[in-house]
Amino acid sequence: MPFVIFLIFLLIIGYFIATNAGLKIRFINRKNLFITVSILLIFIILVSSVRIVQPGYVGVQVLFGNLNKKVLKNGLHFVFPFVQVVMMDVRTQDYTMSIAKEEGIKKGDDAITSLTRDGLTISLDISVWYKLDPQKAVDVYQNIGTNYVEKIVRPAIRTSIRNATVLYNVSEIFSEKREDLSKKIFDELYANLFEKGIIVDKILLRNIDLPTRVKTAIDEKIAAEQESQKMVYVLEKERKEKERKLIEAEGIAQAQKKISESLNRQYLQWYYIQNLKELLNTQNSKIVILPFDKNLVPLLNLGE
Repeated sequence: MPFVIFLIFLLIIGYFIATNAGLKIRFINRKNLFITVSILLIFIILVSSVRIVQPGYVGVQVLFGNLNKKVLKNGLHFVFPFVQVVMMDVRTQDYTMSIAKEEGIKKGDDAITSLTRDGLTISLDISVWYKLDPQKAVDVYQNIGTNYVEKIVRPAIRTSIRNATVLYNVSEIFSEKREDLSKKIFDELYANLFEKGIIVDKILLRNIDLPTRVKTAIDEKIAAEQESQKMVYVLEKERKEKERKLIEAEGIAQAQKKISESLNRQYLQWYYIQNLKELLNTQNSKIVILPFDKNLVPLLNLGE
């Protein structure tokens, strides 16, 4: 728009210079020039009043150095012609700090080095999902600017991580306290950035790099604990097997006791005779029969 206004200004100046020099310009007089310029100015004012905010952005209105507290949401808007609309991204963004060269905002090793409670140094790869609060876009632009990521987000991430890791031992971070560490980082980072107009959605603690000797010691400790748990399981299994065998033995003993109590001479004689009857019905060529006692010698017809 400033360029078009400048051309119109040159056109008017050129016309007056030409008329004052005695030159006659065909088809153009002061009345026609005034009408033409007026139409062009009205058209320019209407066009410059239209602002389109794309999806995922909000517009901050700046007029002669003053900010309008009303934020323009995505869509078509009509504003004062001289208003400058600054577009600010309110979509969810990712800020990654990693040791890998191809990852992260900054190229090269950008992992965060931090101390633990036991004085050891660890490196962490982390990703933070965040977004600009649309309702606070004007305050962010006024107090921080459009480069709020480098000014606010990155330093807050580094500070929150270092404040959290110092509360845990390296063995805790490497094993059971990892989720607690992530939550601690998230809570502090959320509180610090929310008051600045930035909302943290999620923290992804992607990798924890420990010193080699510490990692080896932790692996050995974990292996020993797992072996100990395995032995406890085996001992418990053997104990239950022992209990099962004792119960089984007691059952057999009780059964034998019951049987012995129920046996008498008359029952044994009857059982003896029943077995002899079964032998007679077999196809054996030879049958050896032993007497039950001296008072009971069976006489059997064995045939031919």
